[in-house]
Amino acid sequence: MTDQWMPKDKTELMSAIEREGKLLLEVVEKLTDKQMTNPDAGGWSPKDNLAHLTEWMKILMGYHMDKRPSHEVLNLPEKVTKDWDFHVINEILFKRNKERAMDDVMNELKQVYSEVYERLNAMSFDDLMQPRDADDPEKLPILLWVLGNTTEHFLEHRETIERGIKEN
Repeated sequence: MTDQWMPKDKTELMSAIEREGKLLLEVVEKLTDKQMTNPDAGGWSPKDNLAHLTEWMKILMGYHMDKRPSHEVLNLPEKVTKDWDFHVINEILFKRNKERAMDDVMNELKQVYSEVYERLNAMSFDDLMQPRDADDPEKLPILLWVLGNTTEHFLEHRETIERGIKEN
């Protein structure tokens, strides 16, 4: 945890989320329809990356913040989510979203981003610094999952999209 950037307060957190969200949208809004659906070397198109980000923001809200069961949040059998095998889960989510229309993916991304932003904005920084799980011996704050599913994830997939565009 020492190497991970942590905001010093709520203003810094919300600013970072806004910045990374804006940078992501600036990249994808410049792409043509063909570029948005053209897969990179890993098989994912920019549209696929955006659908993936949306799914994980839903997980942030439903599982991490609302404490609902993972299988319920993901709408998957419990046995699939039990061990949180990201490769398995991400592949299922990829297949689930693969054939969706680009406009549908973009609209949902913006809507879910707005929901996440509003929910986080309504929370205090002290709440975000509380352990995600009361029985966590490390007392890891919910903020780590917020960063992992917003700023860090936006940056990771923006860079992936940019690399994919350069490859094609």
